[in-house]
Amino acid sequence: QVQVVESGGGLVQAGGSLRLSCVPSGSIFSYNAVRWYRQAPGKQREFVAGRGSGGSMNYADSVKGRFTLSRDISKNTAYLQMNNLQADDTAVYYCVVVRGGSDYWGQGTQVTVSS
Repeated sequence: QVQVVESGGGLVQAGGSLRLSCVPSGSIFSYNAVRWYRQAPGKQREFVAGRGSGGSMNYADSVKGRFTLSRDISKNTAYLQMNNLQADDTAVYYCVVVRGGSDYWGQGTQVTVSS
């Protein structure tokens, strides 16, 4: 059973920063991809950013230049650094790890940006 735990959400003022963490069960190297999605109230879930097995990284246009993916292998943790946060970034953020064609979702972490 794969478990994914996110943390790091919270309340921040517009222009501020947060760093989300994602810790999957087992080695992070065992996953083909690590992605972040978000869902704002009343809106559909949307892709935010992702890292593939080859190391390629992709970002949604709405977060390019503000959000950055990284990872700390020693901590088996993937990060989403979010800078210059805006009210439109308010959402529940989910980490998803992919292995063997299956997606495994975390429980989500709330990010609220006050304007």
